[in-house]
Amino acid sequence: MMSQPAPSPFVIALLLAAGSSRRFGSDKRQARLPCGRTVLQASLDTALTAFEEVRVVLRATDGTEALGLPATVQTVRSEQAESGMGHSLASGIRSLADTQAQAVAILLADMPWLRTETLLHLADRAAPQRIVMPVFEGQQGHPVIIGRAFWPLLEGLTGDQGARAVIKAHPEACIRITSDDPGTLLDADTPAALAQALAH
Repeated sequence: MMSQPAPSPFVIALLLAAGSSRRFGSDKRQARLPCGRTVLQASLDTALTAFEEVRVVLRATDGTEALGLPATVQTVRSEQAESGMGHSLASGIRSLADTQAQAVAILLADMPWLRTETLLHLADRAAPQRIVMPVFEGQQGHPVIIGRAFWPLLEGLTGDQGARAVIKAHPEACIRITSDDPGTLLDADTPAALAQALAH
């Protein structure tokens, strides 16, 4: 059995939870899983097992108590979250300027089925000049871990493009890690997707 790396302050995690849930029809962050936790809480719990520090990006008007977030977790407010994921990600990256982290793991709040060991092994390959991502059955998954050298580009993101444009522009920096974790692809973007993931 492969030894499991320990959480490292080298990589900081950014959990993007400022989306509008338009496709879900209600606040998917608060959808309940069979374990009793919400989608957001389960996603955060997994992130906290793999990273020493996790910051959660929220909308300006979100209440942390209503979302069930612990007071110990730092939140970042994205004033333009309604304009798309690019704005949320840029807000989160700007908040990391005061850290010593050399890479950021970009996690989505509607993907609670990721395994801790997957996150640890991806983080173990991170470097300031690298972009690390999992590949499950030939498909690129989440999270993506982006080295600090690319953070200035992320800070300029707008709209709903996320980190895709930065990844596409720097293929030479991309390290793709074959994964056996279906959680790298499963999300709760719609009620049907949530039901499918639970059935899986």
